[in-house]
Amino acid sequence: MKITKEIKKEIFREYDVRGCYPMDINEDISYTFGKAFGTKIQSQGQKRCIVGYDNRYSSKELELALIEGILSTGVDVIDLGLVTTPMYYYACLESNTPAGVMVTASHNPKDDNGFKFSFDESGNAKGETIQEFYRFILEGTFQEGAGVLSFYNVKEDYFKYLLSNVQIRKDRDIKVVIDCGNGTTSFYAPELYHLANENLIVLYGKSDPDFPNHHPDPCVEENLEVLKKAVVELKADIGIAFDGDGDRIGVVDEKGNHIPADEVMILLARDILPESENKRVLYDVKCTKALKEEVERLGGTAIASRTGNSYTKAGTKENDCVLGGEYSGHIFLRDKFAGFDSALYVGLRLIEALSKTDKTVSECLEGIPKYYSTEEIKIASPDTKKKEVVEKIREYCEQEGYEIVTLDGVRVELEDGWALVRCSNTGPNITARFEGATEEIRDKLKEQFIKLIEKFNV
Repeated sequence: MKITKEIKKEIFREYDVRGCYPMDINEDISYTFGKAFGTKIQSQGQKRCIVGYDNRYSSKELELALIEGILSTGVDVIDLGLVTTPMYYYACLESNTPAGVMVTASHNPKDDNGFKFSFDESGNAKGETIQEFYRFILEGTFQEGAGVLSFYNVKEDYFKYLLSNVQIRKDRDIKVVIDCGNGTTSFYAPELYHLANENLIVLYGKSDPDFPNHHPDPCVEENLEVLKKAVVELKADIGIAFDGDGDRIGVVDEKGNHIPADEVMILLARDILPESENKRVLYDVKCTKALKEEVERLGGTAIASRTGNSYTKAGTKENDCVLGGEYSGHIFLRDKFAGFDSALYVGLRLIEALSKTDKTVSECLEGIPKYYSTEEIKIASPDTKKKEVVEKIREYCEQEGYEIVTLDGVRVELEDGWALVRCSNTGPNITARFEGATEEIRDKLKEQFIKLIEKFNV
């Protein structure tokens, strides 16, 4: 391995590092990243860190290079091996080692890879902290030393922790279908869910980094088609899907309908808030208006946040929320859990909530305010262009006199709907979502703002 300065700035994104292997990220870049990471955390008084990797073809090689770089600075490394990202988060907490790096590209295409990382107790690096670290890497002034490598098989402790924080009624026979999508959860979810709930059917429970059956992004409805059919055909009570590294969840009700993550949060809020003194809930700007209204109906306080799991996680903690989440499927529970985003745990909590009632999932969602929403729409736009497009839309909205929220891009707030246009933090895209009290209002907003995006995105 050798130190390199041939590192693209574009892979240092808003809350992680992601690029295509080996063009954007390779062993030399991973080694250099490790040298810089070890040097950085030493300057902050840290002497050890946690490292893990997901099931992608390139992940183990990148992790080995990363570890070599960190050790060469004199920092000790605790190697978790192949784990989900939530298992990495748990290991950081359990070992009181807040600094760490997870080698993963989450739900990105199979040839991508990257790093989620934290320097201290503040959680995952994000925003300007990541850009500062990029500049630090390019300076190339690194510590030299000889760190010690140790290993931690976190699975048993992690399973015990998750299972100790759910109480699923055994007299309520709940049939569950899980879809591992051939991702990293394939190594863990089938065993864990069998321990928690015996009536289980597993889809795509064998690891395959080619993701041959569907892309491992459970928040895109087309990736849930087999799960939806299985739930209906097997007369299951719920279907649960996980993304590539296990931190995002997708949910299907007993009728085979996809339940968007913001409505999953309503299910959880209805279960948690009536019994909780803490009734603060954080949601990102892509979430339905119905979530805010339902939290307030339950006597809670709803707090809007910008999109991005690092921001949502930090905001949930900083605002002392009992529940936080975002439309992309990252959900954070802090009532009897440590507050990191574990799709396996959220799925168990949904089963627990179902076990408390004789209602179906669809019945548990009855009575919420009815709005008509689009899915998240992605429009290709170069990283060098997309901010300009969103800025022009902001200027247009101000000229039109719209009430806007600029926490993350531009969200236009109307009495009977809203429109959101923002820059994707994970790829060269503009993302948009629209909601209305009627389908006509939704579609009118969509037509208006998609035309604007296309006009400026040239």
